[in-house]
Amino acid sequence: MLRVMVVDDQALVRRGFALVLGNEDDIEVVAEAGTGLEAIEAARKLRPDVILMDIRMPELDGLEATARILDEADDNTRIIILTTFDPDDYVFRALRAGASGFVLKDTAPEELVAAVRTVAAGGAMLAPTITRRLIARFVSQPDQNRDLANRLERLTSREREVLEALATGKSNAEISGHLLIGAATVKTHVSSLLSKLGLRDRAQAVVFAYECGLARAGDRDVGF
Repeated sequence: MLRVMVVDDQALVRRGFALVLGNEDDIEVVAEAGTGLEAIEAARKLRPDVILMDIRMPELDGLEATARILDEADDNTRIIILTTFDPDDYVFRALRAGASGFVLKDTAPEELVAAVRTVAAGGAMLAPTITRRLIARFVSQPDQNRDLANRLERLTSREREVLEALATGKSNAEISGHLLIGAATVKTHVSSLLSKLGLRDRAQAVVFAYECGLARAGDRDVGF
């Protein structure tokens, strides 16, 4: 059973998301919160598997709450940023804070449920348009981070190939076909490279790949 917390300062919106998720047999909504500070306190007590986090809230915004929660939480907690807005600054701040997904509030109910399941399993939930803009951001700031590039040396050559494939938005099945290795082997490599690099999940792996200079924008179409 996936344990989920819904955070939004609008009670009706919050209750709506909770009802959608609570109707699923494998999801339990264990808490709701209306501010970032309430979310931090509830996360400390309940340790939910997935948190749906609004951005614009009183007392403390969702991005700062995300950073604080993930700084304290274990590796099993995942956060999806849930908002009516998707300007670039929100996207980049959310990903760097450790968020595993970025979903707009007009997302269909079934897509919201799929997002929760995806990030709970260690995947990333980013719309293709967001992924493209993320990559465009790194094109405009091409200098790689030397510290991150040094961390890249921890990986084997095969793990680097898998990381590069992750950065283009490929699923495990697609990486398996691309590199001609088994799906189970891909899963092992993904788990290993995340551990070696100290990354929470695939969303952080995408950011890392571009910031360290391993992946660069080209003419390939990408997206999750």
